[in-house]
Amino acid sequence: MSQQEVIRLFRAAQTDPNLRETLNSAPDLEIFVQMAQAHGYNFTFEEWQKATGLAVEELDCQLSEIQGI
Repeated sequence: MSQQEVIRLFRAAQTDPNLRETLNSAPDLEIFVQMAQAHGYNFTFEEWQKATGLAVEELDCQLSEIQGI
């Protein structure tokens, strides 16, 4: 279920510029997950990493620009 939540979040971020801007303002992934949870997306930091297959060190783009989600 958590992977579906991550996918749902990224699809929403692609179509909602306000959500995308909000998420992109997160200073780190833990805050990003907290912001996503506040917007009704139910997944943890670890679940986000597992669903995206990315380690924090690999993240070199805005969070809403991750391809393949």
